[in-house]
Amino acid sequence: MKKKIVSALLCVAMIATMVTGCGGSKSSSTSGNADSTAKQFEINAAIAANPPALDPHTVNANVTGAIGIHIYEALFQMDENYEPQPVLAESYEMSDDGKEYTIKLRQGVKFHNGDEMKADDVVASMNRWMELSPKAKTLIGGSVFEKVDDYTVKLTVNEPSSDIIMVLASPIQFAAIYPKSVVDSASDEGVKEYIGTGPYKVAEWKQDQYVKLEKNEDYQPAEGKSSGLAGAKNAQADTITFNIVTDTATRIAGVQNGQYDIAEDIPADQYKDLATDKNLTMDVRSGGTLNLFLNTTEGVMADEKVRQAALAALNCDDILMASYGDADLYKLNAGWCNPDDAQWGTEAGSEYYNQNDVEKAKKLLSESSYNNEKIVLVTTPEYNEMYNATLVVQEQLKAAGFNAEVESYDFSTFMEHRADPKQFSMYITSNSYNMLPIQLSVLDKGWAGLDRPEISDGIKAIRSASSNEEAKAAWEDLQSFIYEYGAASVIGHFTNITAMNSKVENYQYLRFPIYWNITFAE
Repeated sequence: MKKKIVSALLCVAMIATMVTGCGGSKSSSTSGNADSTAKQFEINAAIAANPPALDPHTVNANVTGAIGIHIYEALFQMDENYEPQPVLAESYEMSDDGKEYTIKLRQGVKFHNGDEMKADDVVASMNRWMELSPKAKTLIGGSVFEKVDDYTVKLTVNEPSSDIIMVLASPIQFAAIYPKSVVDSASDEGVKEYIGTGPYKVAEWKQDQYVKLEKNEDYQPAEGKSSGLAGAKNAQADTITFNIVTDTATRIAGVQNGQYDIAEDIPADQYKDLATDKNLTMDVRSGGTLNLFLNTTEGVMADEKVRQAALAALNCDDILMASYGDADLYKLNAGWCNPDDAQWGTEAGSEYYNQNDVEKAKKLLSESSYNNEKIVLVTTPEYNEMYNATLVVQEQLKAAGFNAEVESYDFSTFMEHRADPKQFSMYITSNSYNMLPIQLSVLDKGWAGLDRPEISDGIKAIRSASSNEEAKAAWEDLQSFIYEYGAASVIGHFTNITAMNSKVENYQYLRFPIYWNITFAE
């Protein structure tokens, strides 16, 4: 019963998230083997931030995932309809009690180092992923992968749930498969070699300058047409270079003058001007939410009244305008999921959203334990919308009586501070929509330190629901708790904007830009 429910929810919910706005890039859902006589070419992309690591197990950062999907693969990955499909897996069977999954592996799949992928590699990778990924811990913590034979593994879960395969296929901090030797030699800082089975392999990573990938000539694609992150993904370009260009103006100038074929993370206030450039194609699509996370565990922010005072002070419309510059490119809505999602879209807890009530904030602050302690907002200028939003929130907090200070860092350092409650009071990030609400970062205690029984109980209620209505009600209760507890707030919903040369063809997007099918028109 539950398996059918969740599958139906995904079909309705995730198709709704794939909204393409004005213009839109040319795209294709098919990809054959690259013609050996085809003209060689390279792709130069400009991205906004340096990846903190190229180890998807350890880092919940879009830039790590976006590059990582070209290097690594998982047992299951999402197709264009957000349905999980076997990639490095061949098939699976579930036991009658829903606690054991026997997964057959594809044979003959080679890692970039030439070794064949076998069960020992999968077991080592998956057990490491479940240990290091906060989302994996939250959703399937305590589960174990074991080897059955060289091409078969068994997953034993503590509690049966209809969404296990979807969790394994999640594109965020995804369950990449590495050689066992890479897992065994990994340190606390991450893997030391970047070896996967994907259509591209790492040629060079020059910190703060670029990550260059080269075609994996020995790549063995999964069966079926190219679809999202599944199916055939034969590399068309010989190389992909992700140029780290933190300055927005430089990214834009580079794609206009032909230095870059693609420029990601285009600020919304630049969209209208760039859309008139006949040499460019603009890809605009529903993206996700801009969110404020508050420290619930350390210092004065552990006082709930202090957190509620902060929420009362927020004028989200002003924050969003400073971040995106065009009211047509953002939406005011309290929901943590896509507002158009019939199953998960809800404004539960909206009485705490966009209050813009300075007097209420001052009153709550006067009733709290706050004594003019410094409130630290950490941010990074490498993501324009996050930085601008933080500056506006700082001024709104000051108006309510907070001693608010901004600390700005490069993206990697920001991620270190964000992960340590001792080093922040609040921070803002832009987060893409998830397949299911149980996968939201706000529910991970490793994301901002929120660790309450209401969270684990709420997740359990959603996953064990016997009907769509029951699951929706459980999510509404959980979203309401997030607001009532003052743990975090959605600021608003945004669009992703990518600019590319008008000759770029077959650009695709599923949670991240997909480059392996890209070709160029003559």
